[in-house]
Amino acid sequence: MQDPEDLTDADDVSDAPETGESTDTADVPDTDDATGWPEWGSFVDNHGYLSWLDVRVESLEEGRAVLAIDHDEEFENPVGSDGYDPIHGGIVATLIDTASAFALRSTFDDPGGAGLTTTDLNVSYLRPATGDLRAEAEVVRAGKTSGVTQVSVTGADGEAAVGRTTYRLFRAGGGESAGGR
Repeated sequence: MQDPEDLTDADDVSDAPETGESTDTADVPDTDDATGWPEWGSFVDNHGYLSWLDVRVESLEEGRAVLAIDHDEEFENPVGSDGYDPIHGGIVATLIDTASAFALRSTFDDPGGAGLTTTDLNVSYLRPATGDLRAEAEVVRAGKTSGVTQVSVTGADGEAAVGRTTYRLFRAGGGESAGGR
């Protein structure tokens, strides 16, 4: 994996290792910090649910990922009153799970050639999630076959949820395959 510190404005995604996928970045949002895994944009675009949520990777560095979504009325859980409808908790959980996956994947020597799958997802909802949401995930531990993360999700009214995930990791060259992400 190329170190983000070594990148300059002159660097091009076409210098990335061959993955069998297109390196066309026309549809990838311009995010200077999200350089740890060049294929992140196509992963989101090709994932129906994440694409529908319009998930953005705001930053990606080894052991840390920040993802965001803009508020959309379609995401609201109509349980509030006076027009105060918070974002559905399942979407908050999705942000926690996905930010965790990206943070853990950033620790792989070959992020595109390895896989992972969620084995435990814990979400503590602190307050209704409103407005645009931002999930910050940090790797607590990334071992040979398992990884743990902690995540904070903030919205318009402050921290809405915290989460902790455990993943089964399938590192490239480990002789195992994963059906996960």
